[in-house]
Amino acid sequence: MDRDDFIIQVYCQVCDHSSQVLARHPLRQRGFGPSFTDEEVMTLEICGEYFGFDQEEALSAYFADHYRHFFPNLPSRTTFVRQAANLWQVKRLLQQRLTEVSGQAADAIQAIDTLPLPVCTYTRSSRDRCFKPEADYGHGAAKKLDYYGFKLGLRISRAGMIIQAPLLPARPHDSQLLPDLIAGFVGLVPADKGFIDAWRQTELARKRAIQLVTPRRKNMPEPPPATQQLIRWCRRWRKRIETVASHLTERFQIARTRAHDLWHYEHRLMRKVLAHTMCVFINLPLGRPPLDLDGLVSQPLVAH
Repeated sequence: MDRDDFIIQVYCQVCDHSSQVLARHPLRQRGFGPSFTDEEVMTLEICGEYFGFDQEEALSAYFADHYRHFFPNLPSRTTFVRQAANLWQVKRLLQQRLTEVSGQAADAIQAIDTLPLPVCTYTRSSRDRCFKPEADYGHGAAKKLDYYGFKLGLRISRAGMIIQAPLLPARPHDSQLLPDLIAGFVGLVPADKGFIDAWRQTELARKRAIQLVTPRRKNMPEPPPATQQLIRWCRRWRKRIETVASHLTERFQIARTRAHDLWHYEHRLMRKVLAHTMCVFINLPLGRPPLDLDGLVSQPLVAH
């Protein structure tokens, strides 16, 4: 599909599913609705993120210049930003609904991982006034990165749809963050070596019927043949979450999210997660590879 078709498709999906969300969680109790509808705002945000506009100024300017015929009531940038921020709860519920309607939330195998989220350079961290005391120092083992900020937790289905994406503290070891990552889930959980914890794995299997499968470290004894086969089988599903993390980092620039307070920061993170979820949601009924985001739109615009 081209960009016009993509925008129309996103708008239709947002209208269909946000109406169900707002029926259970009404946003406004009285007064007139805005001339630029909430569905239009969320459509612009999702499409803007996909096209590479992660800053509201560039996003608003692009749609004002090229798609005024689609959005004749597009407001000023400040009004758009304010309305978009006030919809953060609706976007969170919309993302959850997409996972449920698609059936991906019920997948019995869901991989987990964490993604480092720096909020400023390491040298400026001591002068941070925006995110203290929530932000902290952390270490990304995969890239051998010391940073100041948070972790983004990821739990995805086998198709690659993000089921949960909690904002987590940076300092604790990944294994200590398991309760946030597997909340409400029962099934098989492929994970990397950062989640190795024999006691927690045993307790999860015994009390919650959750089988956390991690690779073996070199200094660990050889597992039984059946366990070795399961580890090899889960390795394939673990690669999916690396692809999702790559999408969030490169296409959606999630590690470069900028905000002046935690509330706006979480809102912008949710917008990126919703945009990724929407792309996978559109791919699934088309029979396309769910994580082929590049091919979803022919010649997508890349913002510089």
